[in-house]
Amino acid sequence: MGSNSSRIGDLPKNEYLKKLSGTESVSENDPFWNQLLSFSFPAPTSSTELKLLEEATISVCRSLVINNPRTGNLGALIKVFLSRTKELKLSAECQNHIFIWQTHNALFIICCLLKVFICEMSEEELQLHFTYEEKSPGSYSSDSEDLLEELLCCLMQLITDIPLLDITYEISVEAVSTMVVFLSCQLFHKEVLRQSISHKYLMRGRCLPYTSKLVKTLLYNFIRQEKPPPPGAHVLSQQSDGGGLLYGLASGVATGLWTVFTLGGVGSKAAATPELSSPLANQSLLLLLVLANLTDAADAPNPYRQAIMSFKNTQDSSPFPSSIPHAFQINFNSLYTALCEQQTSDQATLLLYTLLHQNSNVRTYMLARTDMENLVLPILEILYHVEERNSHHVYMALIILLILTEDDGFNRSIHEVILKNITWYSERVLTEISLGSLLILVVIRTIQYNMTRTRDKYLHTNCLAALANMSAQFRSLHQYAAQRIISYTCRHLRRYVYVLDKLYFPHSHCSTLQHCFSTLSDNGEELLSLTCSHILRSYASSLFSLLSKKHNKVLEQATQSLRGSLSSNDVPLPDYAQDLNVIEEVIRMMLEIINSCLTNSLHHNPNLVYALLYKRDLFEQFRTHPSFQDIMQNIDLVITFFSSRLLQAGAELSVERVLEIIKQGAVALPKDRLKEARSLKDTGLCWASILRKEVLVTFLSKFPQTQNDLCKSLTVKVAPRPLLSSWSFLSRKDKNQVFLIRQEIPENEQSSRALFSNAYF
Repeated sequence: MGSNSSRIGDLPKNEYLKKLSGTESVSENDPFWNQLLSFSFPAPTSSTELKLLEEATISVCRSLVINNPRTGNLGALIKVFLSRTKELKLSAECQNHIFIWQTHNALFIICCLLKVFICEMSEEELQLHFTYEEKSPGSYSSDSEDLLEELLCCLMQLITDIPLLDITYEISVEAVSTMVVFLSCQLFHKEVLRQSISHKYLMRGRCLPYTSKLVKTLLYNFIRQEKPPPPGAHVLSQQSDGGGLLYGLASGVATGLWTVFTLGGVGSKAAATPELSSPLANQSLLLLLVLANLTDAADAPNPYRQAIMSFKNTQDSSPFPSSIPHAFQINFNSLYTALCEQQTSDQATLLLYTLLHQNSNVRTYMLARTDMENLVLPILEILYHVEERNSHHVYMALIILLILTEDDGFNRSIHEVILKNITWYSERVLTEISLGSLLILVVIRTIQYNMTRTRDKYLHTNCLAALANMSAQFRSLHQYAAQRIISYTCRHLRRYVYVLDKLYFPHSHCSTLQHCFSTLSDNGEELLSLTCSHILRSYASSLFSLLSKKHNKVLEQATQSLRGSLSSNDVPLPDYAQDLNVIEEVIRMMLEIINSCLTNSLHHNPNLVYALLYKRDLFEQFRTHPSFQDIMQNIDLVITFFSSRLLQAGAELSVERVLEIIKQGAVALPKDRLKEARSLKDTGLCWASILRKEVLVTFLSKFPQTQNDLCKSLTVKVAPRPLLSSWSFLSRKDKNQVFLIRQEIPENEQSSRALFSNAYF
């Protein structure tokens, strides 16, 4: 590089880089290093420019891979950097811009080289490259200092100890980025690494004492969202044409790494997002999540996960238990504010999920807040714009809602928060609505979008789980929310009848009848229509009495018959036949939700009763259905009771008058007449019942974690038999995946095996 390099295109021909990667050894005391580190060129500002930088330097990096065993120049470069960092804190205090600038450049070169080395070789070879010295070609000293461990400790000290100033901002970003690159070794291994160099250096030895301090610093970097200094305020100002020196380069590297970590998923949408306002906060968050999701070492748990699980509020004066290592305190109010403001990024949403899931102190604090709308509204906005978000972000937002709705206090309080003029909700003008009603509207909209577009079999299950958790505490539902609950249920009731129509009267069975009527006179078409209508009306009136006697047998015979008629033509079974059980499960869950609300808070929800009465004809058809008869008992009682009171009040009733009668009837209806509804939370309908490959593997795999850890963390609160059994929705391929995950749990962890088995088998 050197002082003459000003463009990325010049790098392959740069004499200083050629010397670094060539066959000549360079001593760490050689003046060459001052010349090499005095470079400046416009920083990449996009993934395209970052790719150009990687392409321009790949030949130099590969040349160093070949020659380094003989020259030891990589070790010399690292020693130059380490010697400079010892004076970095003093240089920051003395405003020594040139010294900090060159130290940053040294770290930047190390980061670029480390990325290529990790891609090109195994961990064992990587460690050897850090031990090669100049003394003799191809040899290394076994008793020499461990430069890799020294480098990691130095990076930790740099992140935690160097004050964050304008002149140190860029080197702080680069230090965090270099650690992220170092932890990317897992990406190049199919199997889960349990004895990697990250375990060797970060979970024991000299790096271990920095655990709590590093996690605390990374959290505060995220909280503060410090913006980079203006171009004229920091040391890396461009001395020639082209703008800032290396500002944005670390951010560009981070963008590339983020694309790698997400395996092309989330990163594919990153290009369309605006430029990061705080590269340091973004990189710190990524590093924090990667550290927290490292697998446990063979002989010790992940200390970074322990630190995240145990930190407390600064206002909490209670002592830490001696059994909790790496504990620290942080300002929860500042953390809460930052989490509320940053939910537009999926990594911030993952941090929120991690803290709610693993840190009971954070969860208790958030659920006790009186301004929960600041946290819930950004989550709802993510779900509302589901078509603009990647599936991982939507799933994390939904899981957060499921965690929150497990708390009865949260479910009650959200109906007491009144919101005005929700501008991003465009289906209907909502001048005033409770947070609880808005949550219901957004979740139902997410379900409908999923059923009509993505048709994800698990997303709607977990959306319904959130509604089920809330149902017993529904209070003063907005009329539009009540209408949507009933209309969504009715939509699936009609769909259910339609599917049964197709099973009993497939189109191929009508060909003979149609042929007979085609031979009639001109009135034959009208007679055909009338006859078919009569058949369908007769069928609809007797369908449920038939099903009440031979429901399972009839369905089985109809399905087998349909399959037989289709198999001759090699036509697959239609989607409506495959979806019958799913639709029935959804209907049952919606009826459970309505039943739970009527049983526990009838007098608080006149709008729900009004909407139920408006659609009572459809509900009455399912009164004797064997699959829904037990749930329909209370719903039918409410419909009958309030219908009789409306009849007594006469005809031509206004909406206001009907609501008044409903309110009076809710007081008059004896509570003992309603059958007590079971708690839907006891059925296992909670966030922990999710079995979704994208959630268990794809999304969280960006931060390497074992399947065993996932199983243990996601089955903590699962009841023995979920009402909406995920197992019933799984394909044969997914079921095999479940068995494979279960086999990953060691035999000696019987409790984890039992929880996993009870949840899904």
